[in-house]
Amino acid sequence: MKVSKMWKAVVAGAAAGTAAAATALQDGQLTAAEGVTILLAVLGGFGFTWAVPNREPKDTA
Repeated sequence: MKVSKMWKAVVAGAAAGTAAAATALQDGQLTAAEGVTILLAVLGGFGFTWAVPNREPKDTA
């Protein structure tokens, strides 16, 4: 299965944002600082995954 680099980055950003949101909402409130943390988690997960190149597959002939 080949997954494009873009979709891997989108999924990584969504996973990071979801984890940050789940932690931030433990007390039932969302502050501005927690919102910024969620945003930075999404952007960081997206950016780092996008920046790291995929490894070339080995020939298994």
